[in-house]
Amino acid sequence: MNKAPTSSLLIDGKLLTTGATFPSHNPATGELVGHAPEATTADAEAAVAAARRAFDTTDWPTDRDLRLRSLRRLHQALDEHREELRELTIAEVGAPRQLTHGPQLDEPIGIVKYYADLLESYEFTEDLGVVESRGQCHHRWVEKEAAGVVAAILPYNFPNQLALAKLAPALAAGCTVVLKGAPQTPLTTLALGELIAEHTDIPPGVVNVLSSSTPEVGEALTTHRGVDAVTFTGATSTGRRIMAAASGSVKRVFLELGGKSAMIVLDDADVTKAAVFAAFTICSHSGQGCALTSRLLVPRARHDEIVQMVAAGMDRVRVGDPTDPRTNMGPLISEDQRDKVDSMVRRAVDDGAVLVRGGKRVDPGHFYAPTLLAEVDPDSEIAQEEVFGPVLAVIPYDDEDDAVRIANNSRYGLSGAVHSADEQRAIRIARRIRTGTFSINGGNYFAPDVPFGGYKQSGIGRESGRSGFEEFLEEKAFARIVAPEEQS
Repeated sequence: MNKAPTSSLLIDGKLLTTGATFPSHNPATGELVGHAPEATTADAEAAVAAARRAFDTTDWPTDRDLRLRSLRRLHQALDEHREELRELTIAEVGAPRQLTHGPQLDEPIGIVKYYADLLESYEFTEDLGVVESRGQCHHRWVEKEAAGVVAAILPYNFPNQLALAKLAPALAAGCTVVLKGAPQTPLTTLALGELIAEHTDIPPGVVNVLSSSTPEVGEALTTHRGVDAVTFTGATSTGRRIMAAASGSVKRVFLELGGKSAMIVLDDADVTKAAVFAAFTICSHSGQGCALTSRLLVPRARHDEIVQMVAAGMDRVRVGDPTDPRTNMGPLISEDQRDKVDSMVRRAVDDGAVLVRGGKRVDPGHFYAPTLLAEVDPDSEIAQEEVFGPVLAVIPYDDEDDAVRIANNSRYGLSGAVHSADEQRAIRIARRIRTGTFSINGGNYFAPDVPFGGYKQSGIGRESGRSGFEEFLEEKAFARIVAPEEQS
């Protein structure tokens, strides 16, 4: 039997190992995928120092052509090593093969090209013209420049997408980055670091990649005075701690946090289509997506009918081996996550929800059956708290205003969806929901050019799109006195 490989950290252009490592296991089989270096706070210090040096003493922040060449080469390297990354993502993340042809890998690779193209055309200077003030004429303009050293901290669910959605715009803006992978999926992120070191010409220190199974490294990054900005995707509770930690040095913080998104089926909708859409959406990556619609709001008079349609849709979801291209849904990431999901389902039933489908573990691996709960109280835990599993809560409503009220009855505001035969009616409803993204009749907003983020406790700032790029820029205003001979 071949020994499981050990990956490397990337610090200041060098691939490094550490004395201690931690394992990464395949969530579908339990088999060992490989070992990740156990970075220490000293490694975090070294990574920040390298990023600080690259930002403060090299021309990376000011040389647009260098950054453009580097991004183009990174995109090429990702494309050339796409299939190796695909197999690693399937093995470590538990993502079904079909999902890697979308948001788990292929679409994220396109993020790098998007930001290279944007960098090529972006205007970093804005002329504000001349104004008269205090008896003189003043010419004003604004220049945009890189924010500085960025600490980027990732969750486990979509490691390729989230790494590149943070890394590519930061690099395009001229920032340098310390990227920390999730403890559950470290190898996927470390593979990006190895690819950068071995197959791109990105200068040393510009990108540094760490892995750790403990929170100390992340805490060190969020409090380090050499870090100018922190971007984090993950649980709202962790986001709050990061905000508090970063406040000591008043760092810029971008947070993409939890969600409890609602899909509203209006009384004139194609309920068959909506039911299938709801069933397959909640099973995407086993429900481990912050923007997935985990609440289904249906007209009270059609509750039972739609529940049965959704149940039939769930019965069509193929659960199993992620390597099989026919598989729709793979495992949860860990046994701890499966325990959490199962406990929340048990409590939901105790609270009065009706278990229609699923609600059980599927062995071997960390699989959990697609689960449908009906007659859910909109104020109950299962309707308010993020599950991060394939669990759909069906909530009846009385009229449009009631549906809007229930949809907005959440501390989160990340996404949502509405289905109606009348598109303008659907759009009117969507505009009343306090979320950062919205799907109309199955429309897909998720793409590199679309800003993604939430209202309320779903986060601060936006990722992707032009907005996601400008999160990594500072604005500096200039003014000069216009000489009399210039005023003619």
